[in-house]
Amino acid sequence: MNIVFAVIERRIREGVTAYLSGQVAELPPIAVEQPKESSFGEFALPVAFSLARQLRKAPRAIAAEIAAGLPPIAGVASIEIAGGGFLNLRLDRGAYAEGLLRGEDVPSVIVPGKVIVEHTNINPNKAAHIGHLRNAVLGDTFVRMLRACGRKVEVQNYIDNTGVQVADVVVGFHQLERKTPDDVRALIAAGRFDYYCWDLYAATSLYYKSHSEAKQLQRDALHDIESGAGVVAELGHLIADAIVECHLTTMLRLGITYDVLPRESEILHLQFWATAFELLKERGAIYLETEGKNAGCYVMAGSHFRENAGDEDSKVIVRSNGTVTYVGKDIAYQMWKFGILGKDFHYKPLRTYDDGHVAWVATSEPYDGVSPQFGHGTEVYNVIDSRQSYLQDVVVAGLRALGFPDQAEKSVHFGYEMVALTPRTCVELEIPVSEEDKQKPYVLVSGRLGLGVKADDLIDKLTEKARYEVDSRHAEKSAADRAAVARDIAVGALRYFLLKFTRNTVIAFDLQEALSFEGETGPYVQYAAVRARNIFRKFAERGLTLPDFATVLDAAAMGRQLADENCWQLLVAASKAFKAIESALASGEPAAVAKYAFTLAQSFNVFYHDYQVLTEADPEKRAFLLWMTDYFRKQLESTLGILGIPAPEYM
Repeated sequence: MNIVFAVIERRIREGVTAYLSGQVAELPPIAVEQPKESSFGEFALPVAFSLARQLRKAPRAIAAEIAAGLPPIAGVASIEIAGGGFLNLRLDRGAYAEGLLRGEDVPSVIVPGKVIVEHTNINPNKAAHIGHLRNAVLGDTFVRMLRACGRKVEVQNYIDNTGVQVADVVVGFHQLERKTPDDVRALIAAGRFDYYCWDLYAATSLYYKSHSEAKQLQRDALHDIESGAGVVAELGHLIADAIVECHLTTMLRLGITYDVLPRESEILHLQFWATAFELLKERGAIYLETEGKNAGCYVMAGSHFRENAGDEDSKVIVRSNGTVTYVGKDIAYQMWKFGILGKDFHYKPLRTYDDGHVAWVATSEPYDGVSPQFGHGTEVYNVIDSRQSYLQDVVVAGLRALGFPDQAEKSVHFGYEMVALTPRTCVELEIPVSEEDKQKPYVLVSGRLGLGVKADDLIDKLTEKARYEVDSRHAEKSAADRAAVARDIAVGALRYFLLKFTRNTVIAFDLQEALSFEGETGPYVQYAAVRARNIFRKFAERGLTLPDFATVLDAAAMGRQLADENCWQLLVAASKAFKAIESALASGEPAAVAKYAFTLAQSFNVFYHDYQVLTEADPEKRAFLLWMTDYFRKQLESTLGILGIPAPEYM
């Protein structure tokens, strides 16, 4: 992805910093802003206002001195003083465009350190649902953004294969359906095992409600699974491993892959928790409660993670029966991520993707081969829904109490809100909805009750509806081609819809809105990329040969063509993709990249309607317009790639 715009912005900041370093005693931060009006230029500097008090001068006078004394900055054509003291900078249009054409100033930026992003993390007890998709799509897009900015990223998918949700399905198989491990193996081999478990999990939850004494079955199953011995433990591992495979297949449909899958069973069996437990006690991070409701439990004082907290705010880390809570195991896991636990998993290959990338899974037994080194991150992002904010605070407090303040500071909860469905989407997906709910803006769903949309069903429905449109428009194409295009459109529709909202927004997913070719949707952006590609297809169909852009379009030619203000503004907008990604990373909002993709598609559509590329008679202008088209295409496709959205061959 071309980063010329970002490079020039960096040059401006560095040039002004260098100049002022010898002029003022206290150098303020040098902000480089985008002017509110495009007619003001491409960059604006408010630094004169920051210096006014220190220099005891009017901002406009300071701005004049900076404009007169600042050495030339490559790529900047002029500096103007505006308003009360703003410095507006204009780019050298010809040189800028030539830089975009030749790919100048596009260094291979490698930022030191490793970022660990943990996402997806679905309980391996049933099929994935739409809420899980928001987690995975957010996490995967954030990973793509980081990698585009030169970061080394490790993608983890934590598997809670010893938790209560797995125990509930085990109870369903073992107690309600009286199935043996061999019976379960046969069900796994039959396919759609995650769907079977979806229904069984809901049935078990209902059984608990009508048989209060049955919750003891859950506790017994949980104990047996954690111990790792017996038929119940065997069932637990069979179920969890099979469901994980189902989840990996579901996520791959959206282009989501992983590097390593740490498992909770190994955290227990390899004594990760035991090591963390001793450290927590040794350093006073937890203590044994001797009275009250938490008597016999090891707890963390509320003062570690909440201001003005009292004893009643303490958090149980180890229950009185000796079992560790989720947050306790997560503290050990977070320590491992940073390489400060002093222990490691063994690993074995779990799945090899079509591109040769291998997803590894944690094991308790040594693997007869060479595995990569995982963990040892310098930053850790945990993509977990906002309802887990409290527990994430406790994990960070645990690191701080253990004496790891730097790691605590670099532990980031990448939270997000839930996903609901619009009433009309519930009807389309045949999800039962009351007349009262039909009048609401969205309908909440519950996996525990078996009410909701399975991820695969949603992808299938989107693909089916997209296929109908593709078939009606391109009957001449082969069935395989049309199926592939429909899948691409469905992925684009789903991923874009889940990304276009800020993370703190509750999403009401709507099938019709997501698939629309108009408005802020994935298909709208995809269609812009297809349109750009079609110009070159039509050009070739006319028997014409593309010019060598680098030969025909030098800086002077670019400058002549970009005297057209409309064309210049369109090019500047198209060249800000990397800037948009940097800004999105700084704010932690992938939605900013989705918004930029939509803006980019709008800009291209303006270009498409305003300039007749194929019929332009002037050779230089035609070459320039073809280059602009190609530049838009590349920017659209690369931005879609950051969003994990394919660019179809046609739509």
